[in-house]
Amino acid sequence: MIHPIVAIGDPVLKARAKNLPAALPATELQQLIADMFETMYFAHGVGLAAPQIGKSQRLFVMDSAPMVELDEEDIAEGVEAEPAIKRAFINPVLVSETGEKWGFEEGCLSIPGVRELVQRCPDIVLRYEDENRQVHEEGFSGLNARIIQHEYDHLEGILFTDKLSSFKKQLLKGKLARIGKGDVDHDYRMKFAGAGRR
Repeated sequence: MIHPIVAIGDPVLKARAKNLPAALPATELQQLIADMFETMYFAHGVGLAAPQIGKSQRLFVMDSAPMVELDEEDIAEGVEAEPAIKRAFINPVLVSETGEKWGFEEGCLSIPGVRELVQRCPDIVLRYEDENRQVHEEGFSGLNARIIQHEYDHLEGILFTDKLSSFKKQLLKGKLARIGKGDVDHDYRMKFAGAGRR
C-alpha cells in the first residue's frame, strides 16, 4: 500500500521515534516494510523513515542503487562504484560517525523542491535489527552512509534543513512554511498538517 508522505510542519517529523517492540507480529512488520518500500519507490526516493508516513517508530528503509550507479563518464574516468544497499533498518543506534565532513546536496520527500548542501561524516557504524529481528553492527561509508544518516536523523526528529546555517534557514523560512501548507508541486501522495490530505 502506498502511504501519503507527511510534509514538513507535521509534529511527527520533529518527535523522537519510539522503538518497535519485540512483540510486534512478524506479519505486521513485514507488511509495514513492504508498504514503505512501495511508497519510497512511488515517490522516486532512495530512503524513507517511518515518521515520514506518520508513524513515530524507529524504522527506515533504503535502496541506494539510484545514487551509487555510475554513468558513462564516471566509468570512463575509472571511478569505482559503491555497492548498492537495499535494506530495512529496525531500532537503529548510531554507534559512531568518523572522518572529515564532506558536503553533498540533499533533498527530502517531506520537503519537495528543496535541495541544499549538507555536511556529514563519511564513515559510520550502525547497530540495528534486520527484518528478522536479528541484531547487526556494521560499518557504512560514502553515499550509503549519508543516506543512513539522513534517515536516522528522521528518527531523532531532525530534518536536513535543521543542519543548515542560520542565514540559509532564514532564506528558506517562507518557502518551508508554504510547503507545510501544501503550496508546492509534487507528483506523489502527500499529507499536509495545514491542508489535510492531497
